[in-house]
Amino acid sequence: MDAEQPRDGAGYADDAVLVAGLRTGDEAAFAWLLDRHDRPLRRLARTFVATPAAADEVVQETWLAVIEGIDRFEQRSSLRTWITRILMNKARTRGVRDKRSVPFSSLARAGDDDPGPTFPPDRFLPPDHARWPGHWAAPPPSWDELPPERVEAQETLDHVRAAIDALPPLHRQVITLRDVDGWSSAETCAVLDLTPANQRVVLHRARARVRAALEVYLAGVPM
Repeated sequence: MDAEQPRDGAGYADDAVLVAGLRTGDEAAFAWLLDRHDRPLRRLARTFVATPAAADEVVQETWLAVIEGIDRFEQRSSLRTWITRILMNKARTRGVRDKRSVPFSSLARAGDDDPGPTFPPDRFLPPDHARWPGHWAAPPPSWDELPPERVEAQETLDHVRAAIDALPPLHRQVITLRDVDGWSSAETCAVLDLTPANQRVVLHRARARVRAALEVYLAGVPM
């Protein structure tokens, strides 16, 4: 192992050290990379393709491309961004190829670039309201009084995942990168080729729809 690559793997958080390890065939470097990025890549792949099995194949193809192409990586972006772009290219190709096998309802949702109002119009006061034109008539409820263990329960998390899965593809991709995987706004814009303004709008819509779905679910949760 190279002297500059620590045996405990701590130094792999530095892209330069990690790339150097990958280029010399350091198995520990590749294992470190897999451990941190395999699951997020599978989540993102699933926003492009119809089945978990297809997502698994896309991720496998991505890792193979990373191994074969690491010597050509110019480090103009972060390694994570480079790997994610490889995955997206392969996932888009696979998604187009498999499109005939996707249920009709999914195809309709995939083409839904305008998901409509973020909240139903009747949640707001009318524009001619005497005191609060356009303000909330029925604001989103606070969940602060719900037991923390209920809000964080597996069933609640399953509802969040289902709500994300029901979003149009771009909305799923943005909220997955930002809120599930913890990407920054700049990283998300770079990998999805979005302007900051577009990214903010898409993320706001995605969060609002997930919150609305969760609001319906939690409305029936006992206090």
